[in-house]
Amino acid sequence: MNKKNVLTIEQKDKLNELRKIIGELGSLAVGFSGGADSALLLAVAHEVLGERSLAVTAADASVPKREISEAKKFCEDRGIRHIMINTDPLSEESYRNNSSDRCYFCKRGIFSEIIKTAKENGIEYVAEGSNMDDLGDYRPGLKAIAELNVKSPLRDAGLNKSDIRMISKAMGLPTWNKPAYACLASRFVYGEQITEEKLHMIDRAEQFLIGLGFYEERVRMHGDLARIEVAADDIPRLASEEVRNKIYEEFRNIGFLFVTLDMKGYRTGSMNATLDKDKA
Repeated sequence: MNKKNVLTIEQKDKLNELRKIIGELGSLAVGFSGGADSALLLAVAHEVLGERSLAVTAADASVPKREISEAKKFCEDRGIRHIMINTDPLSEESYRNNSSDRCYFCKRGIFSEIIKTAKENGIEYVAEGSNMDDLGDYRPGLKAIAELNVKSPLRDAGLNKSDIRMISKAMGLPTWNKPAYACLASRFVYGEQITEEKLHMIDRAEQFLIGLGFYEERVRMHGDLARIEVAADDIPRLASEEVRNKIYEEFRNIGFLFVTLDMKGYRTGSMNATLDKDKA
């Protein structure tokens, strides 16, 4: 651990509690997306359990290729056993129709496959990387997690997002400052049909924004319209004539007819505002 990054006593206690929780499980497969939360969970699981830990990453059209590549590299660099599985959430009608409980069906399908993979590899328990901050938003996927008895060690140890980033930094994990990520299906307004083609459109559009240096970004799809969210500090640069024209032309090439900038800026779960318009 890098001593230059000093953790608070509370954060040290939470980290020790996380190690204890994982150690008591004996063997653990982590549903590993490559994001900051599951990366810390996986790193600690590997530290505590060694070969009795396993990373399982689900790949489908809703996961950007860059996330898959980063997940593979994270495990390769640390000698962590890593298994890729192919899933197909689009086979589920409620997912394709993008109902408000889409995430429930997606998580249920993915973690059912991860549980199966864990058993095939002699691993008793499966865990996912939600933290205390995830309890404050509409998260139907957590219902599926609970039904499948998937463990949530970060939440059980009382870790929030700030704790996770500081501990990850202290441990030297490259994910400590990685922008928050959610599957590409979260970019669609509820009720809009999700297709593989549309998911690829979102992936291309967001990758283009990242290539321009916008790391906190989302491209929300409203039919033929792309609504861009970037960090508030980045709005002036995106709105400059040169950058704006580049984005417009590329998004038109991707297949969008209209391209707009969200004046409120980047925020997670913005599509959930349609579930309670009083909070929009």
